[in-house]
Amino acid sequence: MEAKSERKSEAKGADGDDYFERKSLGFSKQTADDAAAAAAAAEPDAGAAAEAAAKRNADEDEGNVGVSDAEAMKVVADGFSINSMNMRNAQNGRVLWESGTWGREMFEQEMDAHVPRSILACKAVSREINFTSMSEMKAFRLVQKVFFQGMVMEEWRFDFGFVIPGSTNSWQQVIKAADEMMDPELLSGNITIETSFFDGASFIAKSLVRIFYD
Repeated sequence: MEAKSERKSEAKGADGDDYFERKSLGFSKQTADDAAAAAAAAEPDAGAAAEAAAKRNADEDEGNVGVSDAEAMKVVADGFSINSMNMRNAQNGRVLWESGTWGREMFEQEMDAHVPRSILACKAVSREINFTSMSEMKAFRLVQKVFFQGMVMEEWRFDFGFVIPGSTNSWQQVIKAADEMMDPELLSGNITIETSFFDGASFIAKSLVRIFYD
């Protein structure tokens, strides 16, 4: 599965509005073990070791929600919220699903998302996340795992980059569908998406969303 991401950030300072946009491409279809091994082989230094340690910490409660034990990252989590998120048919732009506001509760309890089963027929889905962060992040990124009945089926990685403190940001990703899709009756309620939030190598928090296809 291929993923493409686009970001926009806005923040108001003393001199008015700052605005910048960055586009990036990313692709990942690795298991957790393969990803850790690849990172260690590519960067056998202190930075890679720190990232591997953060990944182990994030994986300790796989399939659960939670916040980092590091005080600095707790502050980041406390000041982070998703204002809205939507999913569209990437070919025609039609909105298929939209969330409300998700605050600290997304790191404290499993969330539900009821998505129309027609989304499974899309060749590609565009997902847009609008979020606010009260804290600066130097290298904001997400690692998402898709679980089916508790087993990891896929892993996706998305890099946003620098986040201005007190900013509201829009982040769009385009995800291409797999060649073959399972029956929505079988998938509904049995799919969970675990999202680990990082600032560089530092683990911030983790959310878990259970998907229902209506």
